Amino acid sequence: MQTLRTLTQAGILAILCTGPLAAAAQATPEQTADTSASRAFEIVPASDVQWEALNPARGDKSPRAATLWGDRNADVPTGFLVAFADGFSSPPHIHNVSYRGVVISGSIHNDDPDAAHHWMPTASFWTQPRGEVHITAARGSRNLAYIEIDSGPYLVMPPVEAYDSGERPVNIDASNLVWLDASDPMAGDAAATPPNGHGAQVAWLWGSPRGSALRGALIKLPAGFTGTLSSEGASFRAVVIAGGLDLQVTDADTRTLAPGSYWRAEGNSTHPIASAADADTILYARTDGAVEVSRATPGN
Repeated sequence: MQTLRTLTQAGILAILCTGPLAAAAQATPEQTADTSASRAFEIVPASDVQWEALNPARGDKSPRAATLWGDRNADVPTGFLVAFADGFSSPPHIHNVSYRGVVISGSIHNDDPDAAHHWMPTASFWTQPRGEVHITAARGSRNLAYIEIDSGPYLVMPPVEAYDSGERPVNIDASNLVWLDASDPMAGDAAATPPNGHGAQVAWLWGSPRGSALRGALIKLPAGFTGTLSSEGASFRAVVIAGGLDLQVTDADTRTLAPGSYWRAEGNSTHPIASAADADTILYARTDGAVEVSRATPGN
């Protein structure tokens, strides 16, 4: 990781701007404005997460799970990590709630029991509708995914209880993501790309780039990027998907965040950041307000 430098504002990238949320997204308590004088901040490095069985009924055959925020056993929005052993394949099953998933490492397949395997690599995105029969499989030495639900509890149920919720699954391989520069009109009210053309990019996953309701996107920072990340919504949550990030919390506290790490900020919040020098960094961001990424002026 590079050392964070003194920053000046250069090339503001309004990555996640404001508009109505798509009908598929549900309102949650996170959309309540934060009017308190102090703004909450939380950070969970991947090395500090607490692992347990995702489905205790399967014993040693269960994937492992680590809650990053929320409580998957309660009726609240939740984000958690799931780790699969190499060669894992679940029996056909359903869930009582819908979820979103982003592959962090390894290769993951999620589809109908009879579907041909489609192995999704890092930064791939999928959704699993509640009530739909499916299997999940994994291959690789380290298979890790971030899973997000809008309400709980998160339960595993047998296929005989299947039903059609009206939702349809989405599987987007990382190679099919559409990355937008800030100068692209589809990126919303974004300012011009930084002068040297190596700015952050965004790939929308769910919700709308406009409005004050929740939405989710991937943010890509090029290797060696140094700058700031600012959020303005009532709630901002980020999970490191690929690469690595130095996040400066205070003048005396900089955290190095590996894939699987998480942080949360509420209200107006600005933090100096630096991505890994040898690889792009990809973040998953869940927010209800504007997020801006500013790059440091070269030489400062």
